[in-house]
Amino acid sequence: MHPLFAATPVPHDLPLPLPIPEWTLVACLILFFLIHILFVNLMVGGSLLVVWLEWMGRRQRRWDDLAHAVAETITVNKSLAVVMGIGPLLCINLLYTMQWYSANALTGHAWLLIVPLVIVAFLLTYVHKYTWESWSQGRLKILHQSTGIAAALFFLFIPFIFLANVNLMLFPSEWEKVRGFFSSLRIGNVFPRYLHFLAASLALTGLFLAGWFGRKQANLTHLAGFTRPELRRFFYRVCAYVTAAQFVVGPLLLFTLPAVGITTRLYVIILSGAAVGLLTLLLLFAELKRDDSRIGGLYGVIVALFSIVVLGMGSGRHVYREAALTSHKAEIRERTVAYQAAVAEFNRTHAALPKAAAQSPEELFMTCAACHAPAVQLVGPSLVEIATIYAGNPEGIVAWARAPGKKRANLPPMPPFAHLGDANLRLIAEYMITKGEAAQP
Repeated sequence: MHPLFAATPVPHDLPLPLPIPEWTLVACLILFFLIHILFVNLMVGGSLLVVWLEWMGRRQRRWDDLAHAVAETITVNKSLAVVMGIGPLLCINLLYTMQWYSANALTGHAWLLIVPLVIVAFLLTYVHKYTWESWSQGRLKILHQSTGIAAALFFLFIPFIFLANVNLMLFPSEWEKVRGFFSSLRIGNVFPRYLHFLAASLALTGLFLAGWFGRKQANLTHLAGFTRPELRRFFYRVCAYVTAAQFVVGPLLLFTLPAVGITTRLYVIILSGAAVGLLTLLLLFAELKRDDSRIGGLYGVIVALFSIVVLGMGSGRHVYREAALTSHKAEIRERTVAYQAAVAEFNRTHAALPKAAAQSPEELFMTCAACHAPAVQLVGPSLVEIATIYAGNPEGIVAWARAPGKKRANLPPMPPFAHLGDANLRLIAEYMITKGEAAQP
């Protein structure tokens, strides 16, 4: 083996062009990911709120009714989360092929479990949703709540696998330390990132439900225990309090990020997002102070500001990812160029070597001489017998040699010789017939 091939620690890049310009793929990755993660947030945050509200409903029925209404949104959001996940998955496969698939392989069984875990989570969600009335009393209610808790736990664990995988791909220098999924959790800052994700899920779900139940066309007949302003105020509180907590979780995430991807540009994006987030929080608390007739007037502005914050988070993630992988991508390019140059040199060297002279029929027959003697049966029939059977038919020998079988009980089966090629097999066949005819008594 060429020494360059043996000493290459980085996988060789694929010398294939991207289907569209790289900047377009980057823009698609950020946009598609934000759409996908929005519905993942609503799915996870909704599941957590349903568990909480159904528990509160054990004392007051109206909270159980609200939990049921929130559960109706989860099945829609989880379907959208899956469908909208295809876009970012395709983009990241194209932009970070080596890093993404390496991380997939290193997280091992956990990554392979995602599909069956998603199936189980979805089934539990549907069971929980469609048995709400029939499992509403006694032990069946406990079973119903347990089903909701189980579904929520699955929804919590599945994004954790994704997050650990995406985190791992950012740190190629640490890959040699990984021995499966759980050891990968020691790389980077998985747990602060996950805490930030959970907080964002609850905040976005609270904001979404404030708008969903607060809209004028919302049918609240099944929520007789609540007024429209009361529902809007309740979910505004969820959004506001969790957003306030993000000002603790956010710095924890930032200060635990490995330094490899930290840049001035990243700080600018994060601090700008934090400033817009603070303004959003102030507007949320201002909304909470409004009377019932005016609450909700700033909803559109708050959603717009939240969108800016989320867009900044998505851009910041990409900026950090690019900075963290800059040296690794450069090394892949360098190794690829060196590898391709070595292959080209190897091909040039061997092309210049003199080609071996064609073998004569007698030399080719030496492949068969151990089994076929001129006039005596060895492992196979003699050339005399072969010449008698195939007189004037060398193609019959060629066809047999390509795919032989077992004809005679007293002789072992002949192995195939298709690797010699039809031209060489024909030379051997003609030689065998000639020699066999000459050896006949």
